[in-house]
Amino acid sequence: MQLIFDFPVTPRFSFDNFVMCGGNKTAYQFARKLASEDGTENLLYVYGPEGSGKTHLLTALANEVGGKYLSLRDAQSLKLGRLDPETPRRLTDFFADAPALVLDDLHLLPNDQDLRVELWELFNAFYTSGKKIAMSGLVAPKELPHLDGHLTSRLLWGLVARMDVSDDDSRRMILKKLAGDRQMALPDEVIDQILLRVRRDIPSLVYALETINRHSISTKRKVGVKLAKESIDSLEG
Repeated sequence: MQLIFDFPVTPRFSFDNFVMCGGNKTAYQFARKLASEDGTENLLYVYGPEGSGKTHLLTALANEVGGKYLSLRDAQSLKLGRLDPETPRRLTDFFADAPALVLDDLHLLPNDQDLRVELWELFNAFYTSGKKIAMSGLVAPKELPHLDGHLTSRLLWGLVARMDVSDDDSRRMILKKLAGDRQMALPDEVIDQILLRVRRDIPSLVYALETINRHSISTKRKVGVKLAKESIDSLEG
């Protein structure tokens, strides 16, 4: 089954529509601190499992400070990888003149020495000039593969926070927030049904919520336990 993952529904990620809970509160507070104009902090690294809100938080930060955001998932679009010495350094070109360096999915950095060197030089240029830097990955800095050792050490100098929304209270808050974004009434008993019947990773929960919402709209029925069961049954069929 292919998941449609659009967390959250609003096209613009912001601090205002970020769902803060116990598992991401520290990361959220660090990001707001980095975005402030007091200049006391200029380096942040957040990490955690897929669906924990890292992309939302980094994009919100980039939007707040007018910086550029790039995910290494999109590295192919910049033709990153083994670089010809005479080819413009695409990563450096992308962030040229940017007021902040915001790089997502650092765990996907290719095993490429040229790119490692380029990333280190880019990071160092931003860091020494006092510009803001925010990065993310699935794991803590020391566990990141293919990263220059100097960069690993520098990441540990800044603010570091783990993000985790794997507890049920966090999942409930996220589902309620996503339902509110869709102007969808979501009773607590329906959330109970979703958590009981659906895999508990965030993409699966979002997909189940979307399915229930579409079923409610198509049948012109209110969202309730019976409708939720029908929708979830269709996912399992």
